[in-house]
Amino acid sequence: MKSIFVILVAIISALYLINPTAGFIELLPDNIPFIGNLDEATAAAVLLACARYFGFDLSGFFGKKDESQSHEVVEVEADEVRR
Repeated sequence: MKSIFVILVAIISALYLINPTAGFIELLPDNIPFIGNLDEATAAAVLLACARYFGFDLSGFFGKKDESQSHEVVEVEADEVRR
C-alpha cells in the first residue's frame, strides 16, 4: 500500500514539473519574487525522494565530486600498468 502511495505522489510531482497546463494551474505564481519557484523546487525534491524510496539515488548528480574516489581509480590504473 505504501509503494502505491509513493508511486502516486511521484506521478503527481512529475506531472507538476512537466507543466501540461502551460502555467495556468500553479500553486504559487512564478512571477512572485523569491517564492515563485518554491513549488517547483518542492515538487522536484518530492520526486527525488520518491526515486530514492525505490532505490534510485540521484542526489550524486547534484553534489560535489569526491576527489578521494578519483585518486583511487588513478592509483589502481597505475598499478595495472606496472604489472
